[in-house]
Amino acid sequence: MSSLLVSSPLVKTLRRLALATLLLPVTLPASAGPTNTVLPAKVQQALKASKIENSALSLVMLPMSGTDIPTIVNADVSVNPASTMKLVTTYAALELLGPTHQWKTEFYTDGPLRNGVLQGNLYLKGGGDPKLNMEKLWLLMRDLRANGVKQITGDLVLDRSHFVQPQLAAFNDDGKDDSKPFLVGPDALLVNLKSVRMIARNEGGKISIAAEPPIATIHIDNRVKSLPAGKCPGWPDVRYSPVKQADGSINLVVSGKLNDGCSGQTYLAVLDHAAYAAGSVRAIWQELGGSIQGGDRIDNVPKQARLLARAFSPDLVEIIRDINKYSNNTMAQQLFLSIGAQFRTAADADDAQAAYRVIRQWLTRKGINAGPLVIENGSGLSRQERTSARQMAALLQAAWQGPYAAEFMSSLPLVGMDGTMRKRLRRTALAGEGHIKTGTLNTVRAISGYSRDAKGNTWVVVAILNHPRPWGASSILDQVLLSLYQQKR
Repeated sequence: MSSLLVSSPLVKTLRRLALATLLLPVTLPASAGPTNTVLPAKVQQALKASKIENSALSLVMLPMSGTDIPTIVNADVSVNPASTMKLVTTYAALELLGPTHQWKTEFYTDGPLRNGVLQGNLYLKGGGDPKLNMEKLWLLMRDLRANGVKQITGDLVLDRSHFVQPQLAAFNDDGKDDSKPFLVGPDALLVNLKSVRMIARNEGGKISIAAEPPIATIHIDNRVKSLPAGKCPGWPDVRYSPVKQADGSINLVVSGKLNDGCSGQTYLAVLDHAAYAAGSVRAIWQELGGSIQGGDRIDNVPKQARLLARAFSPDLVEIIRDINKYSNNTMAQQLFLSIGAQFRTAADADDAQAAYRVIRQWLTRKGINAGPLVIENGSGLSRQERTSARQMAALLQAAWQGPYAAEFMSSLPLVGMDGTMRKRLRRTALAGEGHIKTGTLNTVRAISGYSRDAKGNTWVVVAILNHPRPWGASSILDQVLLSLYQQKR
């Protein structure tokens, strides 16, 4: 398993700040009064059934309405929150960047345009857009085409200077395939989450393998064997093995078996950011009837360059909905660096350090002690990130009382209905009654958000379980929500 580079400046900063404030209490702005410090009985039973000790679970249940008393258990333990860390990143972004914040992506040139021929280089400048998908890129290039550009005599130049990237090793949780899209890191010019959709079909005994977008630097070596017609499995036996070549291209060996009349698809991230962005631009431009005569390179847009076309992202409210509903790690990391880029100072080594500093300062201004907080990349896909259940609950309470409460709550998965909670508790009275963000690593199970009890009162609920063997722990956290709803403690 890869981890954060031990010698990186960010790690030293994270550890120094965490150690300096580890013993400070975290303010939980709750009303004075009695507090329950015992886990609900059914939660204790669920823990016992999974052979997990009570001390592994940190729990805060805090009423936002009604007269019930809060439950606070193991709330000050420093824990890894997994993807519930996205709540810190997204709510900080709402207040620091604003709900209408947008990102821009632009095409520039340093040469004249005559009779459809751009006599110079074409520059694509990234602005850190977390959601620059293929449709948006296609529309941007259609705009370029509508402005009279057809042939480009110079190079395709990628400007990826918007972020000052931290030096972090890629996260890989127990050897998972590093070509999986959820492991894609951030980039100032992030295109389509760097994902290629691979489609395998067997039509009449003939196997075809297609890549979308059809990037020229991905070479497909089709070794899939055809089987007679039969029942099509939900997960076809088609395997993709990428091999990077010396020139940066990818030889994608496709093996396995596929029945006649069947098909299957998967998503891969096999190219680096620059190769994917350049390959996508060239594929779309060719489909639009254009050509680029020069090569691909990375450089900054020169000051004298002329703007040709510009596209804006959806606003921040839509972005955080994608991040929280579907726990999108790449978009969360992109948003975290965007905070850093917005508030970076000369003293910051990179945008991750800047974002970490600014978020801690923001928490302090809100009356929430930032002591337990350690943020590496803002997504929770990390072994380094830390918070406490008390701190997370204080943040959720502040969000509930803040000006963007509706926008924030609506970004969280609805219990039993959508996002990462779609299949959980859907046949219970809790379906639709809670907005809950989930978190999962191989030693972490977590939920954080808002849920209602049977009397219609809303609660902040934070339950974070750190354990070497958290088998069945998702059902334990579901029991937390059920116990809260039923108010049987």
